[in-house]
Amino acid sequence: MAALLKRLLLAEPHVVALGHRVGRREASLGPDPGATVRVRFAPSPTGFLHLGGLRTALYNYIFAKKHQGSFILRLEDTDQSRLVPGAAENIEDMLEWAGIPPDESPRRGGPAGPYHQSQRLRLELLKKEALRSRQTPRYDNRCRNLSQAQVAQKLAKDPKPAIRFRLEEAVPAFQDLVYGWTQHEVASVEGDPVILKSDGFPTYHLACVVDDHHMGISHVLRGSEWLVSTSKHLLLYQALGWQPPQFAHLPLLLNRDGSKLSKRQGDIFLEHFAATGFLPEALLDIITNCGSGFAENQMGRTLPELITQFDLTRITCHSALLDLEKLPEFNRLHLRRLVSSETQRPQLVQKLQGLVKEAFRSELQDRGVLDPAYMERILLLRQGHISRLQDLVSPVYSYLWTRPAVHRAELGDISEKVDVIAKRLLGLLERPGLSLTQDVVNRELKKLSEGLEGTKHSSVMKLLRMALSGQLQGPPVAEMMVSLGPKEVRERIQKVLSS
Repeated sequence: MAALLKRLLLAEPHVVALGHRVGRREASLGPDPGATVRVRFAPSPTGFLHLGGLRTALYNYIFAKKHQGSFILRLEDTDQSRLVPGAAENIEDMLEWAGIPPDESPRRGGPAGPYHQSQRLRLELLKKEALRSRQTPRYDNRCRNLSQAQVAQKLAKDPKPAIRFRLEEAVPAFQDLVYGWTQHEVASVEGDPVILKSDGFPTYHLACVVDDHHMGISHVLRGSEWLVSTSKHLLLYQALGWQPPQFAHLPLLLNRDGSKLSKRQGDIFLEHFAATGFLPEALLDIITNCGSGFAENQMGRTLPELITQFDLTRITCHSALLDLEKLPEFNRLHLRRLVSSETQRPQLVQKLQGLVKEAFRSELQDRGVLDPAYMERILLLRQGHISRLQDLVSPVYSYLWTRPAVHRAELGDISEKVDVIAKRLLGLLERPGLSLTQDVVNRELKKLSEGLEGTKHSSVMKLLRMALSGQLQGPPVAEMMVSLGPKEVRERIQKVLSS
């Protein structure tokens, strides 16, 4: 630590000024040929992972995989007073659930640890507090020009001083891989920042630089809110004699109305989406679809496609507007893709079994509805019509799992020819060699109403739908019959006739 302080104190720092961009990027944006790409996602476990964090993690992940590099999770947990119990575990759990697990992390370990920032002797982050005037708090540099005698006098009173980083004017611009050549006049806005506190522990800015250096981070992809701090970080790299990584600041992910995503919004946390049946593939798709970095915005992209199509040069400076009302449609596309996959479908069947057991419990009169073959048939028939597996255990689809309580009188209100219609349907089911497919059943159902004077075909379908499901609305009758199977259809019709 003494050697580090000596380098910091003897270094001649420069300064940058807040504000203007000098020009659009001109140099190559990718890694140098042969260079190892190492990127990190470094959240603070002061809350659970939400969509904004997922987007930052995803862009780091796909950039790493695009260039055969490593994706690292580092938890910046130095602000012990604000840590949320379980948040550190949640962050890594949710990255794994989303299908973008880190290559190195607190859980997985790796060659460049520690992956908890606090284990490198960090105690707290630099607090960011705005003045009532909404200006950045600024130190007045009162100790910058003290004489040696004044320094000795102060050290005699307090032998543990804080160390500040001296900022000076006219620091050259830096090239951000998204925002281009940029200058930030931090000296005129903030004053000399504390980098080492009186208790001997670094503030966030020094800790971040030291950790990124020792972990061999090649590229820092982070939110644009950190853009104004980059000049300060580059000055620290220069003072320490280290080569800095390349920086790419991602535009903000905002709500559809342009407001910031807030942790107070309970519906932006990944746990919420996982619990309510949304697929991680749908979330990855929608948060990239609303932003930039790809040739075109198309729905339904998978993670391998995102990796293949990603191009850092296509990221713009414009904020991304996230419309979560479109998420069900994204989920519908990805659910249909999974249902269509013979390798993925068994996992969906298993999940559906759990949902049915939980939703209906003792109401399941026939445990046969939990049979994988039956559930697979339901999934194949309803693919493209449902947005989530949970939809299949909603009241609309309860007839698939429990027998409805329907009385003959209810059917009589629809048509007087209950017996005739029921017997015709039972006769259809007894026909030898009948293939119970939707096309065949549809064709036969059209014949069912022939010769029934005063009874429309629509009334016949309404009556059969009520008999089979206890509902006036729902999937086509032919699909209901194929779903339930001839044995169950026969039993339900006979039960209504005898009621």
